[in-house]
Amino acid sequence: MDPAARTPLERLLVHLREVTKDSPRGAMILLAATAAAMLAANSPWSDAWARLWATPLAVSLGPWTLSETLHHWVNDGLMAVFFFAVGLEIKREVVEGELSSLRRAALPLVAALGGMVAPAGLFLLLNAGAPGAAGWGVPMATDIAFALGVLALLGDRVPVALKVFLMALAVVDDIGAVLVIAVFYTDQLHLPPLLLGVGAIAAAAAANLLLGVRRPLAYFAVGLVAWFGFLESGVHATLAAVAMALTIPAAPVRRADRALHERMGELRDLLASSAGRQHLDHRQLVMIEAVEEEIARARPPLLRLERRMGPLVSLFVLPVFALANAGVPLGRGLLDGLLDPVFLGVALGLLVGKPLGICAFSWVAVRLRLGELPGGATWRQLAGVGVLAGIGFTMSLFIAGLAFPGAPGLQDAAKVGVLAASFVAALLGVVLLGLTAGPAPAAARARRRAAAAAAT
Repeated sequence: MDPAARTPLERLLVHLREVTKDSPRGAMILLAATAAAMLAANSPWSDAWARLWATPLAVSLGPWTLSETLHHWVNDGLMAVFFFAVGLEIKREVVEGELSSLRRAALPLVAALGGMVAPAGLFLLLNAGAPGAAGWGVPMATDIAFALGVLALLGDRVPVALKVFLMALAVVDDIGAVLVIAVFYTDQLHLPPLLLGVGAIAAAAAANLLLGVRRPLAYFAVGLVAWFGFLESGVHATLAAVAMALTIPAAPVRRADRALHERMGELRDLLASSAGRQHLDHRQLVMIEAVEEEIARARPPLLRLERRMGPLVSLFVLPVFALANAGVPLGRGLLDGLLDPVFLGVALGLLVGKPLGICAFSWVAVRLRLGELPGGATWRQLAGVGVLAGIGFTMSLFIAGLAFPGAPGLQDAAKVGVLAASFVAALLGVVLLGLTAGPAPAAARARRRAAAAAAT
């Protein structure tokens, strides 16, 4: 089917299928990597494990050398790939998704705001004036990959509109987390390299808007300059990846669209002339391959990159990040310190603050007619989604490292809080949604299957 002829529902079903296709598998790999990191950090080989991530690695080019530990290369370099994917997702949602109009975005925006304010406030309530107060940003984040992966396990028992709501809420949540990192977790600024990074991003935006450059390789080259500039400036380098993603072209190629329609016309004529044949001949196969090439060229670079990077991020980048960051030594009394204010602030922020803020702000938005409940969903189901939003994991672990760079004890307490709360939130979310969601009506399931089949 011609992508341009798809209805909004068909495009939505295709995107949801692509997003959740690898989510359960990616979530399982991420869990395995987390378990491996925890086992290694609490094994007789824990010192060797710590030394591994402290290994210095250097990149040299003439007189210029950039030297970082393996841990920093993962957090500053490899995680830039993750943040680039986050930026692509943000731009797609703003251009054509649930954030493309104020009416559609109103409820996810308000709900996400509540889901950030409430956990941060609860954390500060427990840690105000204490050494751990800097960690207020840790319980604000939602791990979109994990949350959608868990939600995908329920299949048709959860309305499609509720999945869309969670996706849009998590994207807004990511925007909030990026802003928090940029504004509150940047200690010092070095202006010359920052100007270099900002200039590179401006050049990428000009290449898109003024020159019509569509080759991803060109943006990759400029992105390296932007990443280096931000890295040297004191602003976290991953923010350059988000900004670069926003410069990637999101519009289809008009020339390719015209060529695609011409190829489709030729193919229809060719197949009509040989309707009685049982097998395609060589000429027909060549024509079909040509049409497939034109479809690939017509697809916007943003969508092509997002599709290609999905498996890379979920199956490689995030597991490596978990290996480098989720290994917390539990021999420092953390298991006996469940009343530690940092641990409590993070755990309660994710488990209580997140669903409470999301549900309360959503209720106010609906009462004020700023938005309405997702189609086919109930308040109990929305509460279940709010609990799933308490799966912080990747972004929360990342912010924990930024909040307590020179305090391993506080950092470990925050990380244990993230891991424990995310595990409990996943279980509670599945139970709540499983109790409140029933099997989708047969007619509705049939309509969705027909729409998904037509979209392919």
